[in-house]
Amino acid sequence: MTSDAAQAAEAELDDDAPATGDPQAPQRDPRPAHDGAQDAEHDPQAAQDESRAGEDDPQAGEDEPPVPEHDAEALRRRAEALRYVRKLGDPALRAKAIPVDRFDEDLRVEVARMGELMDAAMGVGLAATQLGVLHRVLVYRVEHDSPVVALVNPTLEWAGREQETIEEGCLSLPGVNVDVERAVHLRVGARNEHGEPITVEASGLEARVIAHEMDHLDGVLILDRTTREQRREAMRKMREAQAGSAP
Repeated sequence: MTSDAAQAAEAELDDDAPATGDPQAPQRDPRPAHDGAQDAEHDPQAAQDESRAGEDDPQAGEDEPPVPEHDAEALRRRAEALRYVRKLGDPALRAKAIPVDRFDEDLRVEVARMGELMDAAMGVGLAATQLGVLHRVLVYRVEHDSPVVALVNPTLEWAGREQETIEEGCLSLPGVNVDVERAVHLRVGARNEHGEPITVEASGLEARVIAHEMDHLDGVLILDRTTREQRREAMRKMREAQAGSAP
């Protein structure tokens, strides 16, 4: 999930219910995104759009003002980190992650790497499936001075009745922001990277980030949680952004 908003083939999107995909994507292989997808609404043109959405983001235009050196370095690090994040059209984003059964050093290295990429990408949350790794693992940090929290095999134990609709973005859908309704309060049970059981009671932004990343572990994207109109508008913007970056 982005901080500014608080590939088998792409599973078909349904207007009323999300779908999950093929769980046979590569594991422990956080490579740059590859494209190729079926459309959410059985539209060949939209299918091509989703596939194209996994390509590199548009670069800054020549007419834009110079970026301060420290900001330029942060943007360079962000662009590098985003190369490892799977984009719309990659089947890993539609796969249902597999529970972790080994809490070893490899897992702790994986969690540390996820935290580093999330920070470099200027995100507040990241799920393993976004890196092409089918483990039920997510990391998040909603406050800059707080430690990164890892939730392994998270399970929703309770969600309050109060709902709130807020605009969300996603590192896997660059440039897309849509309204998503989520519970304001929730409780999640999980284990940390050492295998120790933990319970997180969260509200507001923290609850939203956790729910967003848990969706990723089930192959659900924010496009599944918004209206048909906003989904179409998001696809249009991605098409335009891709056209603008074409040589």
